[in-house]
Amino acid sequence: MKLCTFHPVDHPLRRGWVGRVDGEHVIQLAAQTLQAFFTGGGSAREHAVYPLAGVRLLPPVLHPPAVRIFDDQRSFVFANPAATVGSGATVGTTPSDTVSQGTFALFPRVTAVIGASEEVAGFTLLMEWRDTDLAPPKDRDFALGLGPLVVTSDELDPNELEAVVRVDAAERLRGRFEGFDWGAARAHASEGTTLRPGDLLASPALDAVADLAPGSSVELEAEGIGMLSQTIRS
Repeated sequence: MKLCTFHPVDHPLRRGWVGRVDGEHVIQLAAQTLQAFFTGGGSAREHAVYPLAGVRLLPPVLHPPAVRIFDDQRSFVFANPAATVGSGATVGTTPSDTVSQGTFALFPRVTAVIGASEEVAGFTLLMEWRDTDLAPPKDRDFALGLGPLVVTSDELDPNELEAVVRVDAAERLRGRFEGFDWGAARAHASEGTTLRPGDLLASPALDAVADLAPGSSVELEAEGIGMLSQTIRS
């Protein structure tokens, strides 16, 4: 199943609606959030149908309780849940910010979305942005691209997922998210704590796409999940 959070282009909604994508249409589901859909058993009443071309896709998880970014099965760092943005967003910083206006790097990842009973419910794409002029952890504090769709775990094997990164329409990186032990990562993340619905567990990056200048248009695309596009603020 392919799921999203959306609103019609002509009816902007800050929170959006949960939807199921079927071909070129989005079917509105009777769930307050994607987390509520998963904890409600993975089913909900269906309401109105909208053409996919007539909606805006928001981050599928609007307010993830926690974001863990893994380098391997036993090593992760926390990222800023408030920095989550969706496809079509402009990322970077404004001149009034203390963050620099230098070059940026993208770390493309696939992320698991936790559902009910601390289990992995599905997968989506994550664009982890870093400002290369800043020291950690502030270098990665301003934007986490998420989306566009969540594909449920019964329909997607993330270790078979191939992704491509394009910068200003030119291909910069292509590869597979293979060799990551998702079960071990989930078990490690849950040690001594509780994983909550909507938590994100992001895989190691394919590689770094560096030297991205302000004004660049960047796309991360994977079959099934779709294309996540963002522009660096100039």
